[in-house]
Amino acid sequence: MSTLTITVRSDSNGAVQVNPAGEVDADNCHELRERVASMLATEPPPLINVDMSLVPFIDSVGIGALVACYHTAAASGTRLVVSNPTAYVHRILYISGLLGLFGSPARLPERGRRPLPTG
Repeated sequence: MSTLTITVRSDSNGAVQVNPAGEVDADNCHELRERVASMLATEPPPLINVDMSLVPFIDSVGIGALVACYHTAAASGTRLVVSNPTAYVHRILYISGLLGLFGSPARLPERGRRPLPTG
């Protein structure tokens, strides 16, 4: 069984930052879905930003949960975006054709690359 922790904070403009940490898979993706649904049940924020920088792995059920979160948010008039995907998560979103849906960049930002030495 994989471990997933989810922290949530609100910005001063009402947007909500959701930070899952750990693997998002069939064992625990319901936690993410339930957390987003509970935010939308009371007073829906204008934006939910799901920061995936601490998610090393996501399976197809986890992707399905993200899509469900997206549609639930849209039905409430809330925009849901996925930001800072790890290389693995970015690749899975790219392969599944979901990068555009979640507002993620088509290319993963180049992190920590150094220029090649000259001469």
